[in-house]
Amino acid sequence: MRRALVIAVVAAGVVVVAASCSNGPPNPNPRADVPLQSVPVDLPRYMGRWYVIANIPYFAERDFVASRAEWTLRADGKIDDEFFGRKKGFDQPETHHQFLDTVKPGSGGGEWSVQLFWPVHVMQMTLWVDPDYRYTILGYPNKKLGWIFARDPMMSDDTYHALLARLDAMGYDTTRFRRVPQSPEQIGQPGFASPGQRE
Repeated sequence: MRRALVIAVVAAGVVVVAASCSNGPPNPNPRADVPLQSVPVDLPRYMGRWYVIANIPYFAERDFVASRAEWTLRADGKIDDEFFGRKKGFDQPETHHQFLDTVKPGSGGGEWSVQLFWPVHVMQMTLWVDPDYRYTILGYPNKKLGWIFARDPMMSDDTYHALLARLDAMGYDTTRFRRVPQSPEQIGQPGFASPGQRE
């Protein structure tokens, strides 16, 4: 079991690192050259459980449903970053991966170096968080990866499209985002990822 987890984390890291080193997004929109800016966050408020409402599908998270992140601020200032999800269906066992994040000095808490496995790190940026810390948008500098998180697993279509509009203004190609099913009835609905199927 431990060996399988290590293999999964290594594979995920290779893909994320490859994405981070490539030039620009594969489907650039007219504002793709707009640089991303992180925003400062109140780290204690930012901690806790966040459900993955949508993302740009990539190897490490593809085919997951009911996925969520749980962040815990440590006494040394680093962040325990845990990912939970069910691969290919709600009837599958929940899997768990753990990472260690370090806040970039001078970023106001808005940029984290995520240690996928030693010595590989990638930079994660908080692009927006609402005043009540109910919703947040995360991304990577080259815009190949992006996420919409929420404190609750369900999100209205109006709220989701408002968050997509924010991503569009940042220069993201929002057609690449897929909603992550957080309940069985969402599988197959328009805009949602379909576990096990390639688009």
